Amino acid sequence: MYFSVMDWTPLLNLEFPQLPLDAEDEAVLKKLAKKLQDNYPYHSPDYAGQMIKPPLPLAQAAHWMTSFINPNNHALDGGRATSALELETIGALGSMVGYSKPLGHLTSGGTTANLEALWVARQSNTNTIVLANEHAHYTHSRMSEVLGIPFQAISSTENGAMNLLILRDVLEKLQSKGIKATIVATLGTTGMGAVDPLADILPTARAYGARIHVDAAYGGYFTLADLSKEAQRHFTAMDSADSIVIDPHKHGLQPYGCGAVLFKNPEEGRFYKHDSPYTYFTSDQLHLGEITLECSRAGAAAAALWATQQKFPYVRSGNFAQRLNESLEAAQGLKNTLIAQGWWVLEPELDICVFSLSGLKASEISAKNRMFFEQKAEENIHLALFSLSQQNCPWEMEWDVSSLTVVRSVLMKPEHNDPALWERIARI
Repeated sequence: MYFSVMDWTPLLNLEFPQLPLDAEDEAVLKKLAKKLQDNYPYHSPDYAGQMIKPPLPLAQAAHWMTSFINPNNHALDGGRATSALELETIGALGSMVGYSKPLGHLTSGGTTANLEALWVARQSNTNTIVLANEHAHYTHSRMSEVLGIPFQAISSTENGAMNLLILRDVLEKLQSKGIKATIVATLGTTGMGAVDPLADILPTARAYGARIHVDAAYGGYFTLADLSKEAQRHFTAMDSADSIVIDPHKHGLQPYGCGAVLFKNPEEGRFYKHDSPYTYFTSDQLHLGEITLECSRAGAAAAALWATQQKFPYVRSGNFAQRLNESLEAAQGLKNTLIAQGWWVLEPELDICVFSLSGLKASEISAKNRMFFEQKAEENIHLALFSLSQQNCPWEMEWDVSSLTVVRSVLMKPEHNDPALWERIARI
């Protein structure tokens, strides 16, 4: 069952003839339907703010159908069929990024997936330090703290990517102290959509014995798309990383929560090894709980992802890749429309467009951008705001405040590739 969020009224008239619900149950659900009216129109093209993409109706249906069985993919006796489906989905994700026989599993989201990748990095070298782009997701500094691993942010270049020269300098200093780093390369930063120079980071990392983890939670699927030659060079290099995180509940068309962590070397599964006298007794085959930190995990997430992969195989020439290309084209189209109307715009690397009204002082421009953001919301066009540092700002102004508040639009939906929408967004 699929409803447009532009019109929630069908939810108020739901009937449930196929479900074992009594009148009281239906009354509760109708009360819930009324409460669900208080939401942004996430499914609509007019929502172009945060990283929220409508799940594929097929994925929703597969998730809902499987939830009636309510399998738990921790152990085979809790989710035999869906454990097999999960292994298939991990194989498909691995093939997409160039891993031949990856070790991996689904998680509740990118935060847990990145936690596991950093945990394995610590298990393989207890004397490591995590180095990440200053624009990397805050997950990495937070999870490093949870794991007791030192963390250091690496300054970015003007376009928001990790500064390779500074990285080399830090690695040189660490080597003199006998410390080998774990480098997090982000392919699609949350704020700007910037792509760290993975292909150039890799030889530097290997020269200093560093481990490489790729946080492609947002951008990973773009390896299938028609990126710029430079961006594609870095996405293609994912197959040389030690671990990769991808979030199918972002560009993978899945309901929340569905993340994934992949390890290139299956032997790293030894770090997860543990004994559970009451769990792993029904089969001598691999139980997914034996290679995860999470215990209970919804088998419905694996079923939904598997169903989506059947409809949209991960091939560069396929329909799934075309959906990604539509988002890339949307970002370029909005950029050109904004420039034509006098806006300042950063060059999008993926499908995130960052832009600003012009002016003389950072404080005045920030106030104008906030006012524009609120005005658009009143027009039912939902965008986002972003705090841009002076280092990453190419525009001339007086910096009377420490950062510039700019407008940010995430164009995740194929429907965003619409000149009429771009005009509506750019119109002051």
